Amino acid sequence: MNFGLFMWNLVLWQVAERTLFLWNNDHIRNLITQNRRVILPIIFPALERNTRGHWNQAVQSLTLNVKKIFSDADQEIFDECLVKFEEDEVKQMETREKRDLTWKCLEDVATSKVVSNEAVLVSKFISSVAIASGTSPRATAAG
Repeated sequence: MNFGLFMWNLVLWQVAERTLFLWNNDHIRNLITQNRRVILPIIFPALERNTRGHWNQAVQSLTLNVKKIFSDADQEIFDECLVKFEEDEVKQMETREKRDLTWKCLEDVATSKVVSNEAVLVSKFISSVAIASGTSPRATAAG
């Protein structure tokens, strides 16, 4: 990791830590509790990701405190947000797997045609991968 990236991560960690400290302020906590139905669905994914894998232990601990505020204030909304987060995570994983499979198929088709110097035309839809026989790659790219 280069020095600039390291410093940027350090700044972001400090911002996250200071923000989470602020959420533990009594006045802020009261505002959060009053507006939990709006706030929690927006910030829940970030809180959950911090809890599951933030590299800084202080940020993880402070995040758990903020999650507890919401959980204590309204367990039902908290549980709904958790279910939605987990569903979204599954969808994202499926999308990632489909994208990886699509790229693998495209790479396989392109690799198989490298030897024969045939152009490979790819439309928006993976099911319509077509091979242009007898067309030079430059003519296809310009076309």
